Amino acid sequence: MASQCSLSTLFPIQSELDCALDDATTEQEKEDLVKEYLSKLDQREDLKIPDFQTGLEWLNTEGPLSLNKELSGKVVLLDFFTYCCINCMHILPDLHHLEKKHSAKDGLVVVGVHSAKFPNEKVLENVRSAVLRYDICHPVVNDSEAHLWHELEVSCWPTLVLLGPRGNLLFSLVGEGHRDRLMLFTASALRHYGERGLLKTHAVGIKLYRDSLPPSVLSFPGKVAVDSSKKRLVIADTGHHRILVVSTAGQLLRVIGGPKSGRQDGDLSEASFNAPQGVAIKGEAVYVADTENHLIRKIDLLEGRVSTLAGVGAQGSDKEGGSMGPQQPISSPWDVTLGTAGGAEGNVLWIAMAGTHQIWALFLVDGKLPKGSESKAGTCVRWAGSGHEENRNNSYPHKAGFAQPSGLASAPEEPWGCLYVADSESSTIRTLALKDGAVKLLVGGERDPLNLFAFGDVDGKGVDSKLQHPLGVAWAPEQSLLYVADSYNHKIKVVDPKVKQCSTLAGTGEAGDNLGPEFNKSCFNEPGGICVGDGGKLLYVADTNNHQVKVLDLSSKTVSPFPISTDCTDSVPSKPSGPTKAPTLPKSAARREMPPVAVSAGQTLVMSLALSLPEGTKLTEEAPSCWALSAEGNEWLLDSRVVTGDIVDLSKPLSISTTIPAVIKGSNGNPSLTLGVWLYYCMETGNACMMKAASFTQPLQISGNRGEEEITVAMAHAF
Repeated sequence: MASQCSLSTLFPIQSELDCALDDATTEQEKEDLVKEYLSKLDQREDLKIPDFQTGLEWLNTEGPLSLNKELSGKVVLLDFFTYCCINCMHILPDLHHLEKKHSAKDGLVVVGVHSAKFPNEKVLENVRSAVLRYDICHPVVNDSEAHLWHELEVSCWPTLVLLGPRGNLLFSLVGEGHRDRLMLFTASALRHYGERGLLKTHAVGIKLYRDSLPPSVLSFPGKVAVDSSKKRLVIADTGHHRILVVSTAGQLLRVIGGPKSGRQDGDLSEASFNAPQGVAIKGEAVYVADTENHLIRKIDLLEGRVSTLAGVGAQGSDKEGGSMGPQQPISSPWDVTLGTAGGAEGNVLWIAMAGTHQIWALFLVDGKLPKGSESKAGTCVRWAGSGHEENRNNSYPHKAGFAQPSGLASAPEEPWGCLYVADSESSTIRTLALKDGAVKLLVGGERDPLNLFAFGDVDGKGVDSKLQHPLGVAWAPEQSLLYVADSYNHKIKVVDPKVKQCSTLAGTGEAGDNLGPEFNKSCFNEPGGICVGDGGKLLYVADTNNHQVKVLDLSSKTVSPFPISTDCTDSVPSKPSGPTKAPTLPKSAARREMPPVAVSAGQTLVMSLALSLPEGTKLTEEAPSCWALSAEGNEWLLDSRVVTGDIVDLSKPLSISTTIPAVIKGSNGNPSLTLGVWLYYCMETGNACMMKAASFTQPLQISGNRGEEEITVAMAHAF
């Protein structure tokens, strides 16, 4: 393999072409330059690269791929990426565009080469989740130790490398913003080698992981916000491209957008989003960071309409701003929170602008930034961050540097008077003073502003503590505590800003879905969002890769799932996309199988369930005690739904009814219904609370003959 080379061999050759292309004025002139360049490269024998290592893990394929076998005779585009990188996310639309234009039959195959920055990103399950989250449909290899990265001397994310049909280097593009040149290089290479008969049209075995998954109520929820006054949650259901408004008891109130991506304003029934992340709610207005549309949107629940407040619908590169919102290009807004700046309370929407590594302000009414000039309502402008990806603190906000800020929490009251920022790529929590815009470190990272690799999982003070790619922060003013979604450590942490002490609150540090229910036994999987509810007594966590929201009770120190009823109460219900799954029962749940019951088509089955709590306990007020009825494997019994309801009174049996469909479909084995219950209760003395669950499986013997209109089955359980 002595003849195999790296990008350092290609760069001097390609640099001459790049300079010539910069000077070219017509498309024909550019195509002629690339054609001449390719002819010269064909004369060289020193541009063949090493093959993928054997034994690597592959996604979206039927098996491992090789440049010498499956990819031989193809023009191959290698995308060296790491899934946390915002710049890597920015080029995905370019790759989607390219793949729509040229297929494997045309001779092109795109291969993602995942080369991790953080330890958490080396884990196959986490890479698999990212492939799903970003809708990547081409083969991806998990090169966890970055072998090919080092062999080719790749130096940054993202880097695109285009190969010829014998695995020979053709072009390299570093960073984002090269769509035109990528299209030119690819089309020219396909034409050049096609004319020479060197391309093969065979298919590459694609097997998309997403096609094997069952639907879920939530898909990669990014952020969550609470409206305590009306007992509502707003959830960014990112993977489903929609916003949910849910009561704190789990009743689905509104569904806006989804299930497909789009960028439509208008009535709630017509509106669409593209991977929304940050959400904030005030009254009947919900503000949304519509991340992959590069927009800030407003949902008016009273008027039933969605409008665009900022952004033009395409990624912007402006790092200053100052235009009116709908004329101001912005880049990957990741979170939003309401605040006040030189005007009426709540006159500004702060924006974590991950794409340009800055914090921006969108004025909802007239106001003024600290030490800045007056801004009219609608103005969208940079507040802090130079735009350089750095961990740089500075008394002057424009000279400070952030690295993909992804979470915001406002603490306007004294002595705090700041905006807390989860700066994900520097693995820090920073403060941005509301009085003068000074940027300071709170916890994590290190003092070198250029070191973005100072991450870990260490409790401690200030710079001695370590985080790993935190995405969310939430402020509890009653307790003067800051809660952090330490995403890649799979933990929830708490920070006392007075002494800069950062401590683990919940999570084992391992990715998982165990509810514990104790904090130190509970598991999360890349939690991305967090908010404080019930006066600082509860935390709602968007447990992103587990596709659910979890509730942390800070009094009982227990974790429980936040079940969401799929029956929407508004006038714009979401269209069911297929069977949904009931919330997961904890391992400790009591499970009981009932004797089979004979039922007939069209008959109503009533389950009368008597539940009793231990002596000296009572249901926890406001906690989401609930039941869920499901029919896994025979979803037709419930019209492809999971039926849920609240449990608020145990003084009499619950009555849960369902009608057996009039048309009996082919059953998967012996059909049965499963009734699950989740109860949250506390000692009447108030010194301990807990969550317990139970399930009842009711086998059915269904006949086509009509019987009595109703049949009742009695169930009981004592906790």
